Amino acid sequence: MVIQRRKTREIDLGGVKIGGSNPVVVQSMTSTKTRELEKTLEQINSLYRAGCEIVRVAVPGEEDVEALEEIVKKSPMPVIADIHFRPDFALKSMERRAHGIRINPGNIGDEGKVREIVEEARRRRVVIRIGVNSGSLEKDLLEKYGSPTAQALAESALRWSEKFEKWGYTNFKVSIKGSDVLTCVEANKIFAQQTDIPLHIGITEAGFGESGVIKSSVGIGILLYLGIGDTLRVSLTGNPVEEVEVAYQILGSLGLRKRGVEIISCPTCGRIEVDLPKVVKEVKEKLKGVEKPLKVAIMGCVVNGPGEAKEADWGLACGKGRAVLFKKGKVVKTVREEEMVKALLEEIERELKD
Repeated sequence: MVIQRRKTREIDLGGVKIGGSNPVVVQSMTSTKTRELEKTLEQINSLYRAGCEIVRVAVPGEEDVEALEEIVKKSPMPVIADIHFRPDFALKSMERRAHGIRINPGNIGDEGKVREIVEEARRRRVVIRIGVNSGSLEKDLLEKYGSPTAQALAESALRWSEKFEKWGYTNFKVSIKGSDVLTCVEANKIFAQQTDIPLHIGITEAGFGESGVIKSSVGIGILLYLGIGDTLRVSLTGNPVEEVEVAYQILGSLGLRKRGVEIISCPTCGRIEVDLPKVVKEVKEKLKGVEKPLKVAIMGCVVNGPGEAKEADWGLACGKGRAVLFKKGKVVKTVREEEMVKALLEEIERELKD
């Protein structure tokens, strides 16, 4: 099955194409103080190496604004300035060559100030991301709907989109986010059915560790399955590099993007004769950093191993004291248990060099 993606118009953010027939773009955001140049650039480079394609930096203060020009100059990917409450910072960020700015019109408040930002963005050909989220919805919509419902969020996004287009500006994308998965999904569906504007998707404040990964995967996965989403961020509490890794796992599981190693491993059962979690962990650690799309299967027994993972590039079917090494479901050789991980990695390394 191939997912039929929603048809959207294309925009160009610092050379990265978003929307149209382009792949879903992976974004993240630095967790450093933007004013701390070295730390911020170090994290940006780490994100880039992990596969991040657009990076957002927080601009809450004057020193952060001042640092932007140097960051933009040295960043290996387009930089978005994240603006809240301060329309003057949006204007100054564009002066310092930010490729894009993220604003939430609801917390800027003054429509005249929002229009001023739009006019400057049009003049400089800067992409704006209209951010709408449940925590900063306009007062009239809260009064109308009683709470930040999906309808309220979608109406806010449609309202501002219409204003931007009325002002003659179409070089923008929209994000509609909330921490409630179903509300977020429904709001994006409502918006997507009425426009061809590119959507940035994600579940905001998803949380820490496994719970954050699960919440993001469910929400983002549903939207992507429905064909909705031109760019995304997995919002996790912690190292932003993990956001990028999880993003590619989500995209890979749906056949939308392929990057790095995908590990297939069976659930534990009474047939298993090896410490399967240990083997999987070791292989995963050794292959960390591989960029080439590669599917590796590690199966706990020889009963169904090669057959169940026949689409894998390489794999192991483990038995008592030995394992079958296979490629694309075909047996290559049998190796002793103590040598199986080494043998698998050697074959993969040989293939990567070819």
